[in-house]
Amino acid sequence: MKQGAKLWPHKKAWKVSLVLFLVAIAILFAMDRPPLCECGSIKLWHGVVESSENSQHITDWYAPSHFTHGLIMAGVAWLLWRKWKLFGGRPSRWALPIAVFVEAAWEISENTPMVINRYREVTISWGYSGDSIVNSAADIGWMTLGFLIALRLPWWASVALGVFLELLALAVIRDNLTLNVLMLLYPIDSVAAWQAGG
Repeated sequence: MKQGAKLWPHKKAWKVSLVLFLVAIAILFAMDRPPLCECGSIKLWHGVVESSENSQHITDWYAPSHFTHGLIMAGVAWLLWRKWKLFGGRPSRWALPIAVFVEAAWEISENTPMVINRYREVTISWGYSGDSIVNSAADIGWMTLGFLIALRLPWWASVALGVFLELLALAVIRDNLTLNVLMLLYPIDSVAAWQAGG
C-alpha cells in the first residue's frame, strides 16, 4: 500500500516490538511449551501436515497464514490511521508493535489447553498438540514480514498476495486461514469431511 510509509515503524517501535516478542517467548517457556520439536532437530521447512512434526519447525504450510495475518493487520492499521485519522494519525508508526502484540497474544492463546483441544475437536488438525516455541517465534516473524511487505506494496498487490497464499494452501493441504477461522468458530461437518479427503 503506497500510503504505508507513514505506518513504517520508527526506532522506538522496533524496540517495543522486540520486547513484546521476547515477552511472548518467555510466557511460552513459562507455559512449559517445548522449545523445539521432540524429534530433536530444527528444520527450515516441514511440509507434512498430518505429522507429529507439524507446527514444530520454522516453516510449514501454516506459515502463509501468519504472513497473511501481517497483510491483514497492515490493512487494518492503514484504515484506522490513514483513512479514519484515528487519534489524529499520530500513533500510526506504532502499528507494528500493536500487530506484534496481537500476533503474540494469538500464539500464547493458541497454545493453551482449551484452544489445543478445540483444534483437535473441530479442525483438520487432529492430534494437534500445540506449537513448539521455535514455531511460535517463527510465526510472529512471518506475521512481521507480511506486515512490512504490505506497507511497501500497493493495496491491491497485498490483497492479491493474500488471496494467492490462501488458494495455494487450500489446493495443497485443504486448509488455510479462512477455513481455520471458520472451523474454529463455526464447524461445518461437510467442510470437515472434505478436509479429511472425503
